[in-house]
Amino acid sequence: MTPDELLDVFHRRIRLPDADTIPGWKVEHDGLVHRSYVEGPEGAGFVETPRGLGDDPDAVIARELAFFGERGLSFEWKTYAYDEPADLGERLVRAGFTREDPETLILGEVDRILERPSALPSKAVLREAEGPDDFHRIAVLMNDLWGNGLTGVEERLAAEARMFPERLSVFLIEDALRGADGPVASAAWIRFHPGTGFASLWGGGTLPEWRRQGLYSSLLVHRAQLAKERGYEFLRVDASEDSRPILQKLGLHGVTTTTPYEWSPETR
Repeated sequence: MTPDELLDVFHRRIRLPDADTIPGWKVEHDGLVHRSYVEGPEGAGFVETPRGLGDDPDAVIARELAFFGERGLSFEWKTYAYDEPADLGERLVRAGFTREDPETLILGEVDRILERPSALPSKAVLREAEGPDDFHRIAVLMNDLWGNGLTGVEERLAAEARMFPERLSVFLIEDALRGADGPVASAAWIRFHPGTGFASLWGGGTLPEWRRQGLYSSLLVHRAQLAKERGYEFLRVDASEDSRPILQKLGLHGVTTTTPYEWSPETR
């Protein structure tokens, strides 16, 4: 399939029906706004507008700010390059959002990934995460790489794996000799979106001393094989500039860019 065809399928099967919301989050449509959130001490929210924002975009933005502000929740407004209005990002910044780094939306067919051979170095072993200790070790890795804290990643993965085991699989790579006594070298997970044909890929962070040894590619191929076994046709990744070239080299396509805009009650 061409990049345009893949984007069209993604828009219809994933964005319009909110098929990629985090399992367990409350999902609502407020006019043209697609909103999902979870309340509580670790609560957060997510907004996107795949059908545009109508005749008064600023009023729609203000309504969402009021909604999350009343609940004391931080939230992300996820934009795609083709969203309307074309100046949506500028409007969000004026309303108090912080623009984060853009990513490339990567889409492709599972079979394209499986055409490419992949092998781990002999000193590494890939296995499925098996419980709280592994989720904690993965959170340590992510925090070491990106400084995003331990609690959020650890609790979200553990809760999602417990409540929706059929929709999430988490994998890690570690030193074959040290095993659980050493740090996680790389980790990634895959979410399955039933009824859409799409599985989405997340994580993929790798310790600097383990990079350029095939770990990222091995995790990618392993998850693609699992998706194939479960009958999924397509893969989706929100890719950083580090992972984008690898994914494209392996046969996936960059179809558009996506930029998150973050808002917190503390910024009011």
